[in-house]
Amino acid sequence: MSSATGVLPVAVVIAALVIKTAIGELRRPGSARRQWQFASDRRALAAGTAAAVATVLLGWPHAKGAANAWAFLIGALTAHLVHQAARRP
Repeated sequence: MSSATGVLPVAVVIAALVIKTAIGELRRPGSARRQWQFASDRRALAAGTAAAVATVLLGWPHAKGAANAWAFLIGALTAHLVHQAARRP
């Protein structure tokens, strides 16, 4: 798999998430800020960073540079999930 084809699915997913956030913000102002609050949560960022590092370490031999793109996406989604789980009572 070439690096360009390995990054394309990641770019599509990130674009879809950005569009979803923008549409939600247009419908409910302030929703984007709540949705991206995980970016200031230290525990969530630590979990996301750990997942991203593990992805790069395990994925580099197979995907080379595309592993970085996948690591970014996986790290961000992990941080978001950890933040959501911490907010639940």
